[in-house]
Parts: sequence; structure tokens; C-alpha cells
Amino acid sequence: MDSTTNIASNGQATKMTAKDLVTDQEVRWCPGCGDYSIIKQVQTIVPELGIPQENIVFVSGIGCSSRFPYYMETYGMHSIHGRATAIASGLKAARPELSVWIVTGDGDALSIGGNHFIHLLRRNFDVNVLLFNNEIYGLTKGQYSPTSPQGAVTKSTPMGSIDHPFNPLALSLGADGTFIARSMDRDPKHLQEILRRANAHKGTSFVEIYQNCSVFNDGAFFIYSDKETKKLETLMLEHGKPLIFGETGDKGIKLDGFKPVIVNVNEVSANDLWIHDDHDAVKASILTRFFDDPKKENHLPRPFGVFYQEDRYRYEDAMAAQINEAISKKGEGDLDKLISGGETWLIN
Repeated sequence: MDSTTNIASNGQATKMTAKDLVTDQEVRWCPGCGDYSIIKQVQTIVPELGIPQENIVFVSGIGCSSRFPYYMETYGMHSIHGRATAIASGLKAARPELSVWIVTGDGDALSIGGNHFIHLLRRNFDVNVLLFNNEIYGLTKGQYSPTSPQGAVTKSTPMGSIDHPFNPLALSLGADGTFIARSMDRDPKHLQEILRRANAHKGTSFVEIYQNCSVFNDGAFFIYSDKETKKLETLMLEHGKPLIFGETGDKGIKLDGFKPVIVNVNEVSANDLWIHDDHDAVKASILTRFFDDPKKENHLPRPFGVFYQEDRYRYEDAMAAQINEAISKKGEGDLDKLISGGETWLIN
């Protein structure tokens, strides 16, 4: 019996399916919310991963996305604001065999949870982070968030936000993330593939998911998914393939030094085009800066896919190795001695 086999009520072995991951809880997201699509794609790919259902854990913080654990028939925890990353880190350290998924939002992860988020990335626990980015605070009814564009008119910025927004992928790369990707709720096949690759990565995988908030920020990302605009506005990254986009695939990107330039592919040599290498941190850094306002003239397309990945040691592995080393040294590892310390003072 393999790891994705469940026992039905009649005692027969059955394969885990997406339906096995659906709970009896009423799903309480607004009609049209992108979260519906995201949970559908997660429930679609998880049965394929070969992980026992009882070894899967979803941890969330606070926000609309953070209801996720209620709707997944796995272990889970709805934690406190911004702390899902810290709680998941402790869980992975104590139970490294578990498949741990963190579900968070742009406010939860990048505002109150910002410090925990960057330290998770540098430590490189083997967990998956799904950041639902709708560029707004949805649960608290429409205030601007750390990713809201400058000038955004919201309930808390009626004259337009004067804050410079976070670029989540640039932030993640700067924190030495080892798997950095972007997808969107309205492209199910692409999102499924990115989730599979994130799970396969050994280390912290970070996936930013553009997610529509139908009530407070409707249509914020439709330019990247609507048929009329998608081919011109998106750049789909594939390792080893040239950066090409446009209605007929007639536009490409080449580097002029370190500056990306849009060219007509029929007017340049194939050797001139930028070939995507998702192991190149320098080029990944440039790609994360393809972050122009789509209303700006001559703007760069927005990239989607895996920007960067690398194999680096995981915190939980290093911790286990250090503990085993301490245990192997007889006469050492005295907890009382460690707690009391080697220095004391008498205060008169």
C-alpha cells in the first residue's frame, strides 16, 4: 500500500483524491475571491505528491487566506498575525518528516510578519510558503497593504497611498531565498505546475500568487490574465528557453550590459536573446525588477514562473546533525550546566 492510499469505511484501499482533502466546513470567502481557485489547485496536486494525508500540515496567520487550514482535510493551525512562519519553523524542527505548508497574505507576511518571513528564508527550512497577494487588507475591510501600489485609493488612504510598495520577490531574493516563484489564481495549470515544483524543492519554497479580491481590489491583476492583454503583459519563464512574449511571440528580451531591453525577435539573432537560467541569482535579481506599472509607456512585461532556485543546506538537517554530534560526545551536553552558565555574580 503506497503513501497516498486511504482506507475507506468498507475497509477497501482507495487512492487519495482531491475530494479527500475537502472538509465539512462551510467555505466563507466572498463570491469571486481568488482563494477558491488557489485551494482547488492545492487540493488537485497534493494527492499526487506521495505524502500520507496525516503527514501534511497547513499553518496560517491572520487574513482571508488564513482560513485555509479549516478547508483542508489535513492537520493544520490557524495561528496569530504574522507568526505562521515562526510556528511552522518550530514544527519542522521538531517533526522534520512532515510536509509543512504556510499560507499567508501580503499583509500577514510582509507587515507584522516581515521579520519572521525573512528569517525563515535565510534559515531555509524545508517548507512551502504560499503568499496570496491581493494588494489590499481584505479581512479588515479594505485598507492599503505593504504591496498596494503608490497612489492606491483605499479606505485608509482616501487621497492615495504615499507608501512605496514592497516587491515580494525582490525581498525574498535579498533574504537569500532558495526557491522563488510567481503564479496567479486565474491560471490554474500554471499554478499547479509551480506548486509541484515548490513541493519538490528541498528548502524553503516561496510562491507569490496574484489573487483577486473581488470586493476591495477587484481586477488588480486582470491585465495579466485577460485574453486581450495577457500575451503582451506577461513573460512566462522556462528554464533554458529565451524570454519571448507578445501576441505572436514576436517580442523578446535581451540584455544591454545589465539593462533589459525589449527587441523584435525577427530583427536580432537568437543568440542575442536572454536565455532564462533559474540558477542564476544575478539575472534572477534583474527579473524581479520587472515590476513596472503596466500603464507606463514602454514598460517591461511581468514575469511568471520560477525565477531562482538553489540547493542549500536546510536548518532542520543542520540542527539534527549538531544534536547528534553533541550526544556522541560522552560527558558533554549537560543541560543543567548550560542553563546555569559558567559565570555568577554576588550582588551586595
